[in-house]
Amino acid sequence: MYQRNNQNAPVRVRLPKDGEMIGIIEQLLGYAKMKVKGTDGKVRVCRVPGRLMRHLWLRERDIIIFKPWEFQPDTKGDVLYKYRKNQVEILKKKGLLKGLEDEL
Repeated sequence: MYQRNNQNAPVRVRLPKDGEMIGIIEQLLGYAKMKVKGTDGKVRVCRVPGRLMRHLWLRERDIIIFKPWEFQPDTKGDVLYKYRKNQVEILKKKGLLKGLEDEL
């Protein structure tokens, strides 16, 4: 039998790659758009791309990976990945949520 709640099982955590950032959702704006505060302290309006729209369900205060746009990098971006609760705890332990402590 498989154990679903095995505390000793290793957890994989996806880290941001080149140009990607970790952020927290501050406000949902409707139609797959939201305000996201990044680890750099800037608030951007991010959207969920069409290929992820039915697979990625987001709420306020979720921790995500997003990629700022090349055209308007300080104001807009695309959401790429949502972290689960156990992954967020690992990110806290590693110190990767430095700009977001007051939001958590």
